[in-house]
Amino acid sequence: MINVQNLTKRYGSHLAVDNISFQVSEGEILGFLGPNGAGKSTTMNILTGYLSSSEGTVTINGHDILEEPNEAKASIGYLPEQPPLYLDMTVREYLDFVFDLKQCKFNRKKHIAEICRLMQIEHVYDRLIKNLSKGYRQRVGFAQALIGNPPVLVLDEPTVGLDPNQIIEIRALIKNLGKHHTVILSSHILQEIEAVCDRIVIINEGKLVADDTASALSEKYSSDRRRMALIAGDEKRVTDILTHLPGVEDVVCYGEKEDGVYEYAIEPQDGADFRRALFTALSKEGYPLLGLRSMEMSLEEIFISLTREQLPQTTRKGGKSK
Repeated sequence: MINVQNLTKRYGSHLAVDNISFQVSEGEILGFLGPNGAGKSTTMNILTGYLSSSEGTVTINGHDILEEPNEAKASIGYLPEQPPLYLDMTVREYLDFVFDLKQCKFNRKKHIAEICRLMQIEHVYDRLIKNLSKGYRQRVGFAQALIGNPPVLVLDEPTVGLDPNQIIEIRALIKNLGKHHTVILSSHILQEIEAVCDRIVIINEGKLVADDTASALSEKYSSDRRRMALIAGDEKRVTDILTHLPGVEDVVCYGEKEDGVYEYAIEPQDGADFRRALFTALSKEGYPLLGLRSMEMSLEEIFISLTREQLPQTTRKGGKSK
């Protein structure tokens, strides 16, 4: 659906984007991350046709963004960080304007009404945009990106200005949209990326430094593979159970954390996932598993490591197969 090959952008002597390549498959939600000044916004502006590249190619839904700009742009719904709103228009006037601008062929009334229901803005339909809260302006901006039902959505900080309940709603909406659209999502809220995205691309100083799933990145860059378990039950018996689980390399008990509850560090064998076997074995003995957490790096820790220190390896993985 989206194919970026050897993309480069220069501003005079400054190299903003340095020969990056990645693909996004149909129906995939890609998280696009980078610190300020990394070239993230420049890349997104090239993808959406607002900037031209110095070198390389971008194809959207089979259309080259430079050779067939109208066809490529017609395949994209774009929500920039600052939504392109006309504040003196009502929501109705603005969405009608965008409908005409995109030369949309759907039934106007039905299509816009469906989008307004989806974004929960029906009750502000006849209000001036300048009188709306920042959260509702963001929703109106999201609504304009959906007009025409484009197969590709590019969302730059879509939850900015929303309250916690609205953020949860928008995250659920993005996940749902991913069933029928290809989505590129840029956000500084890393928990949001981790919760919503199938795959993550990280760029730094114009270069691509990571391209993989969150779990694969955590596994790649974490040196500590242990899982810490809180288990209620006889210490010696539990230790024996854990030691003999398939896929377990080593077990260390860290002592009693509360009455009858012990903490164990469980070291897996390479690539082994012992969680189901652990649950089954403890259930048979009637020992409650009160907690299980990974010692692997979080996405935030990986992001900091990749953008503050240039790690020697990058991980690149193709998009989701369909």
